[in-house]
Amino acid sequence: MQINWFTVVAQVINFLILVWLLKRFLYKPILNAIDEREKKIASQLQNAEDQKAEAKKEKDEFNQKNETFDLEKKELMDKAIAETKEERMKLMEEARNEADKLSAKLEDVSKKEQENRNQEIAEKIQHEVFAITRKTLADLASVSLEEQSTNIFTRRLKELNEEEKKKFIEAFSVDSNPVLVRSAFDLPEKQKLEIEKSVKEIIGREIEFQFKTMPELISGIELTTNEYKLSWSISEYLNSFEKSIAEIKKEEPVTAPEKR
Repeated sequence: MQINWFTVVAQVINFLILVWLLKRFLYKPILNAIDEREKKIASQLQNAEDQKAEAKKEKDEFNQKNETFDLEKKELMDKAIAETKEERMKLMEEARNEADKLSAKLEDVSKKEQENRNQEIAEKIQHEVFAITRKTLADLASVSLEEQSTNIFTRRLKELNEEEKKKFIEAFSVDSNPVLVRSAFDLPEKQKLEIEKSVKEIIGREIEFQFKTMPELISGIELTTNEYKLSWSISEYLNSFEKSIAEIKKEEPVTAPEKR
């Protein structure tokens, strides 16, 4: 069998030409397309990573701002609470000092009264002490003291015994007029609602209220209806104390001062 070298050479040449054509017009464009696709995908992945990193950065900044805001808010709250406590302690200390001064003055007056037995001078000083006490307490009355007065009054409502509750309910059952609540200061809406709620819980029904300001009560609150009165105020304590002193004075024998 003879080999036709011309045919072999021609086929080899044709094969090489075919390989070159495939590489030039088919494989190379496909490889280029694949490379472009890979570059595009890599670019998109990089963009996604960049966006993810940017989002994380913004989230971290937001969290940091929130933490800073919470810290600043806490610092402001702590500062406000500390200032409130400090002011309250300051007012209490001032009131305590004034009370000590008044107590010392009253004791000194009592000693002078025993030494001199001068009824007219003693009564004049006594009235002056009570006037100073009322003025001092009125001057020292603050928002915190007024709020405390409301809390004490509502607590007094809640602590009524059964007999007092019965009288309380009977007084309201025969009177259709609004309940008159008088106070030494303008009651905030919140405190009005607390008083109304406490009264309604005792009575068990809806009722109208009328609020009136009376500075002469001296940090006190008074509730009246149908000749029934429930009250709490510093003025009550002062009046009671003044009456007690007056009764003692009536019982005390008046003696002439000793001659020296």
